[in-house]
Amino acid sequence: MKKQNIIIKTPTVSLQGTLKVPPEPESIVLFANGCGCGRHSKRNQYIANILNSAHIATLLFDLLTVEEEPEIANRFNIPLLTERLLLATEWSWENSEIATLPMGYFGASTGAAAALNAAAELGNNIKAVVSRGGRPDLALPVLPKVEAATLLIVGSEDDVIVSLNETAYEKLSSIKKLALIPKATHLFEEPGTLEEVARQACKWFEKYLKIDDLL
Repeated sequence: MKKQNIIIKTPTVSLQGTLKVPPEPESIVLFANGCGCGRHSKRNQYIANILNSAHIATLLFDLLTVEEEPEIANRFNIPLLTERLLLATEWSWENSEIATLPMGYFGASTGAAAALNAAAELGNNIKAVVSRGGRPDLALPVLPKVEAATLLIVGSEDDVIVSLNETAYEKLSSIKKLALIPKATHLFEEPGTLEEVARQACKWFEKYLKIDDLL
């Protein structure tokens, strides 16, 4: 496993990230978390490790800087989060080690809206999107344009987020699935629930991120 700390430069700030590339990688997933702790998130790190075990490279990075993250408005600034995810995508395409791999996004919280916004803009270049307890409703206007196979994962006990995801699900026209994790709340802290999120996400990416589809 190759692990590399990287810096993604934007017009105004530099964002830190961690790139992990397993032997013989088959695809890559970029993680978008709607806060400044994306690469440090224990939940994202756990899911990334599961993906790495399935020969999927991962890029965990901070959409916001340490200085920006405390401002709640920044976490809901979907255009800003989307712009930075697009810059991370461009960075990945310029990295020779991963440039040709099929790409997907894993979004959490408002990062899910950024992932879907970016997927809508990039079309067939993004093959799959997974949202964990996300806010896809914040990308409602562009959802019909998303071509990527999209999996929305929500805790069954997270009533408000379930409703918002159901609304978003209806707007999607691509391959799609809404998965409710039984007995799970918003952060999937209940025993076995995060493991189930990781299992479903990995299965989704394995199915829809295929090198053969690019040939």
